[in-house]
Amino acid sequence: QVQLVESGGGLVQAGGSLRLSCKASGRTYSTYAMGWFRQAPGKEREFVAAVTWSGYGTMYADSVKGRFTISRDDAQNTVYLHMNSLEPEDTAVYLCAASSAPIHTDQLSEPTVYTYWGQGTQVTVSS
Repeated sequence: QVQLVESGGGLVQAGGSLRLSCKASGRTYSTYAMGWFRQAPGKEREFVAAVTWSGYGTMYADSVKGRFTISRDDAQNTVYLHMNSLEPEDTAVYLCAASSAPIHTDQLSEPTVYTYWGQGTQVTVSS
């Protein structure tokens, strides 16, 4: 089993920045792709960003391209989401996910390919 714990959320003004972290523990050698999803009240879970096992393949939702950057530090078993130019529409619970098998780049946005999920961290952007 793999446990994922997110941190770094909080309240920020529009235009501000946050860095989310997702720390993996347990059988971390069995994780491959890592992703971030978000869910706002009354809305479905949506894909935000993901990175392949190698770290060279990344994918972003159109709504965050140019503003968010995903990165991973395998030595620390941690994946990061750097969020800049935050907008009120970015307000949501952000969840980290990890796959237990290799994933092709074009599948990174599909929540069904991820096996492990964290509990989430709240991000609130005020206008």
